[in-house]
Amino acid sequence: MAMEGDGSEKLLKKSLAAEVGDGDEDEPLKDRIWRETKKMWIVAAPAIFTRFSTFGIYVISQAFIGHIGSTELAAYSLVFAVLLRFSNGVSLGMASALETLCGQAYGAKQYHMLGVYLQRSWIVLTICSIFLVPLFIFTTPLLKALGQEDKIAKVAGEISLCLIPILFAFVISFTCQMFLQAQSKNMVIAYIAAFSVGVHLCLSWLLTVKYKFGILGAMASAILAYWIPNIGQLVFVMCGGCRNTWKGFSSLAFKDLWPVIKLSLSSGAMLCLELWYNPVLVLLTGNMENAEVSIDALAICLNIDGLEIMISFGFLAAASVRVSNELGRGSSRSAKFSIIIIVLTSFAIGFVLFVFFLFFRGHLAHIFTESDEVAHAVADLSPLLAISILLNSVQPVLSGVAVGAGWQSIVVYVNIISYYLVGIPVGVALAYFLSMQVKGVWVGMLFGTFVQTVVLIIITCKTDWDKQVSLAQTRVNKWFVAEEASC
Repeated sequence: MAMEGDGSEKLLKKSLAAEVGDGDEDEPLKDRIWRETKKMWIVAAPAIFTRFSTFGIYVISQAFIGHIGSTELAAYSLVFAVLLRFSNGVSLGMASALETLCGQAYGAKQYHMLGVYLQRSWIVLTICSIFLVPLFIFTTPLLKALGQEDKIAKVAGEISLCLIPILFAFVISFTCQMFLQAQSKNMVIAYIAAFSVGVHLCLSWLLTVKYKFGILGAMASAILAYWIPNIGQLVFVMCGGCRNTWKGFSSLAFKDLWPVIKLSLSSGAMLCLELWYNPVLVLLTGNMENAEVSIDALAICLNIDGLEIMISFGFLAAASVRVSNELGRGSSRSAKFSIIIIVLTSFAIGFVLFVFFLFFRGHLAHIFTESDEVAHAVADLSPLLAISILLNSVQPVLSGVAVGAGWQSIVVYVNIISYYLVGIPVGVALAYFLSMQVKGVWVGMLFGTFVQTVVLIIITCKTDWDKQVSLAQTRVNKWFVAEEASC
């Protein structure tokens, strides 16, 4: 067995060495920039469109529910901002382990590993989702215990029961996205997502406006919109779209689950700490005076911010794929160059949007609500929204770098310190002790994000990328030898 392992290691290293070559070193800078930019947009463009489409499902539902009533809008905003973002963070975070596993394995040309990792991730995420179901069943008493108004908590409990099918939709959706992204095959995800949003828009109008089914109609449309992409992705993966990386269901999916569980937990903790940050702030807002207006205003601002961050999440995906592929391929220089190009591109787009929202103020609020009071509150928060957009053009990209390099466990500590030991305490102090209300909560959020961004920049700049290449190759080699032994 030892001889087999040594032979496999030599074969892998030879393959990696052949892949790296010297062509990058002699290529003119403008050609390298153009080549890297094309590789970036191959991943980023479909990822951005897909995330816009997925987030659009939420925004479309909110827009229709917002015209049903302010209580329904507050309940929907609360459930999605707290409960669904919580479960979304768990599923997306744990699924992002595939970005590291599949990305580095694909870069090392160990294609057969990707399908096995996908199946292992399905197992891990399904078990985790089952444990989350009670949160959806007991939403009303939980929200009341957290100090939310009774009428909002009651409607939120009705909505949360409709979200259970969406909880399990995340298992397929996120894992297939990571699997396809690692291979730069995410255009199919974008096409299916566009179709799903179109269906959701038409159904939402039919069920809530024409036939007056209210919240149940809006939620039925949302469930279908979240499951349509899953069916399309599974058909594509299993019916010939990924011939090299999907070899059918395998019993190997039930073996060596611990490495996947370990990385999934680290990835989940990393992203959850980040995604749960905003829900905590929404809960703080729910305990303020005139809670309904405060929640609505903050939720609308977070939605506008969320639309912009979908762009950054597209670049997060690009950073993760490009860094993991290049580390698996054995090129530290290309990995560093990818980071520079992606960060600068994302920041440039963020700066343009920063200027736009700084002067545009709160006029977009009327898309989400008919209340002048809520629209005025949104306009008051717009300068902070613009600053948030600028920060969010950099921070998610650096998180993508961390995922591509496999630093999830390190970023967990960064997120705890920046968000929960800095951001939230500052927000509470400003909102309650200095009477800044919603503005204080948002300033605290910005302060935490700023600290996290600075720390991630320092970590990225001080990293020994040659060492990261060695670690990636060692990791892939262990997977390769383990798979050979299992076979």
